[in-house]
Amino acid sequence: MSDTLQPINCPACNKEMVKVFVPEEGINIDICLNGCGGIYFDNREFKKFDEKAESIDEILKAIEGKTFALVDESLPRTCPVCGSKMVKNYSSANKTIQIEECYSCGGKFLDNGELQKIRAEFDTEEERSQATMQELYNTVGGKLKELDEQRAEARANLSPLNRLFNSLIYGGSSHL
Repeated sequence: MSDTLQPINCPACNKEMVKVFVPEEGINIDICLNGCGGIYFDNREFKKFDEKAESIDEILKAIEGKTFALVDESLPRTCPVCGSKMVKNYSSANKTIQIEECYSCGGKFLDNGELQKIRAEFDTEEERSQATMQELYNTVGGKLKELDEQRAEARANLSPLNRLFNSLIYGGSSHL
């Protein structure tokens, strides 16, 4: 884990990241203070900072007044902790903010300003989870409706002999 005193290099601009101690949590967060302003969270650290009620004061103090280099966010990134390729995912069902995640060690990398944007989307993790479940329901529900319509259309196109066969096989119901 990068929570040791060993520095890591930023996955976006390859500059050495600075450890910023967050006393409320007792952990170090890696911030690219001399490059692009990105933030790397070790496995499970991000959940301690993604809600509005959670303090990010130390992070904000560290980046205050700094100007950061622009980076190409479309380029692939490598996890600075374990060396695995990071995967781009959306931070929520809103699909407006992409972050990089490492499926090997659980780390997350956010480009400059993304932490603040993520925190502004929802007040709590519960709201974020509800939005995700609603998106899933809308997506899966639409697919299920489409399949039901296709099944009903196929059933309507069955010949009378096939309907009788299905009725005998499935006990009077017209399964397809």
